[in-house]
Amino acid sequence: MQFDVDAVLFDIDGTLVDSTPAVERTWATWVSRHNVDVAEVLGVCHGRRTQDTVELFVSTDEQPGAVAELGELELADLADVVALRGTRALLARLPADRWAAVTSGSQRLMRARLAAAGLPTPDVFLASPRVDVLRAEDPNRPSGRCVPTGAPG
Repeated sequence: MQFDVDAVLFDIDGTLVDSTPAVERTWATWVSRHNVDVAEVLGVCHGRRTQDTVELFVSTDEQPGAVAELGELELADLADVVALRGTRALLARLPADRWAAVTSGSQRLMRARLAAAGLPTPDVFLASPRVDVLRAEDPNRPSGRCVPTGAPG
């Protein structure tokens, strides 16, 4: 298969790496400290910014601390984060200035997950909170030669 594009924007979780076990452990730890049902959280957290998930489950005044706590838990658990099949070979074939990562996660966490999976980190990174401007339904998003590569959701 061949695509004629100027550059590629990749999502990270579910596209370049599988971090599902770490994500689920992190949220399970977090909910145990906040009296929240883990199944409810896991049902909505994937592909969503941390702060958007947290605001569904804790009061407004607790949100900043809860988001910070979760951020630290996420960075502390990078076990089982693995590169998805074919990503090493694909990224090795792309010029460094022709691919970027777009993610709902924090740049710090996504760089850590890429490193844990043994993948390179891109020169260009669009991460939370800036990622909102690129949502497909946004009429102001850049148009033209853009091919989405992210996991559905």
